[in-house]
Amino acid sequence: MSLHSPKEIAAVAIQSGIAKHKASVSYLLILGFMAGAFIATGFLLDLHVINQLPADWGSFASLLGASVFPLGIILTVLAGAELLTGNMMTLPIAWFARQISGFSVLRNWFWVTIANFLGSIAVAWFFGHVLGMTEGDYLKKRWQRPLLKCMPIFCMLLFLLSAVTGWSASPYGCRLPVKDVVGKIFGMWFPVMAFVALGFQHVVANMFIIPAAIFAGSLSWGDYLTNFVAVFFGNAVGGAIFVGLAWFMAFRPQLTAPTEIR
Repeated sequence: MSLHSPKEIAAVAIQSGIAKHKASVSYLLILGFMAGAFIATGFLLDLHVINQLPADWGSFASLLGASVFPLGIILTVLAGAELLTGNMMTLPIAWFARQISGFSVLRNWFWVTIANFLGSIAVAWFFGHVLGMTEGDYLKKRWQRPLLKCMPIFCMLLFLLSAVTGWSASPYGCRLPVKDVVGKIFGMWFPVMAFVALGFQHVVANMFIIPAAIFAGSLSWGDYLTNFVAVFFGNAVGGAIFVGLAWFMAFRPQLTAPTEIR
């Protein structure tokens, strides 16, 4: 398994942002819908694992649930889907490098946000509500924690660390041969598991779990809007400033990576 330095990975992130800003609206909507559905599927699995464990297992049950949540991120990355939180780092760092415009960043975020929401809410409605997979006891343990208990910035630091470690296990982050898939999965798994276990807020994950609670009659769309605004901007600051800008200022990466990057 190859291992690349943070400076090399920063160059990969810039190249990825350049590639993403060229994507058509139809591309972003289709792959963004897929990413939203994948993240929702990972969260759905998390809920079912936690619900089936004894109540006296306490935080260990939450850890086991968090350990299966990364399925959504793994499916997103390996399938080449478009996830808003990843784009909150790759597009801004390309902007800081003066390779794309600020409008390109906002354009990508706008369409990917819509697509992620549609994919997430489709899973929440059909699998969660219609098939009853988030009804009844399934949400009770999840809502023992306040919606805004933890700062969403910290979620992005761990989430983007998962992307970074995934890139470090592959040759410049390009499309992977089979032998590199295992390294990429392990690189992503533990940081994602950590932010879920700690209860940090992820804007796309909340596009599934809060509407699922709304369909179950536990929350309102006003609750969702309040959460969305706070978590969106918290994740954006975490991705664009605490990772993207910090890396750009620290490494001043050179664009030497191949152009075919996911």
